[in-house]
Amino acid sequence: MPQLFSLNNKEKDFCVALARKSIQHFLENNFSLELGEAEIKKLPKKLLEKKACFVTLKINERLRGCIGHLSASQSLFLDIIENAYNAAFEDSRFPILNKNEFEKVTVEVSVLTDPEDLLFSDEKNLLEKIRPEIDGLILRKGRCSATFLPSVWEELTDKEQFLSQLCAKAGMSPNEWRLPGLKVQRYEAIKAQEK
Repeated sequence: MPQLFSLNNKEKDFCVALARKSIQHFLENNFSLELGEAEIKKLPKKLLEKKACFVTLKINERLRGCIGHLSASQSLFLDIIENAYNAAFEDSRFPILNKNEFEKVTVEVSVLTDPEDLLFSDEKNLLEKIRPEIDGLILRKGRCSATFLPSVWEELTDKEQFLSQLCAKAGMSPNEWRLPGLKVQRYEAIKAQEK
């Protein structure tokens, strides 16, 4: 999969700073951050490109919120602002983030490449094609679907365990990936995180 889009360290720092600013703005003002024309003109050009991202929040290395888009529908800077807000205040797995937690939270932004279909003949072939630590996966069957970002490989290092947990996240049986009819897509992510 070609990785044509890239971010340098300064651009990555800008991404996480913007995500943090989005959350802080809502905590202080109770409405979403909107950048004015002058601020948009100062953005790095890469943030004006149409890209999808996920924003992940952690406290003491534990997940505290993660929301994003799998396909690009707007400029990256808008996706970062929206997903940072959603990760902090709209992730149904967690209560809304409060000011006290905000001081402790670390912010990650994962900018995604466009998902591509992963074609495979059987479960063995699927396992052969998956690239740990590189591939984010999307599984779909019927109305069920879910994704794991490439960073999930840090916790689920075994391919079979990765697929089983992702099936469970989608509301399917953990062994569904071994059965016919599953659609799989993969993507890569450029991760920007606070140090």
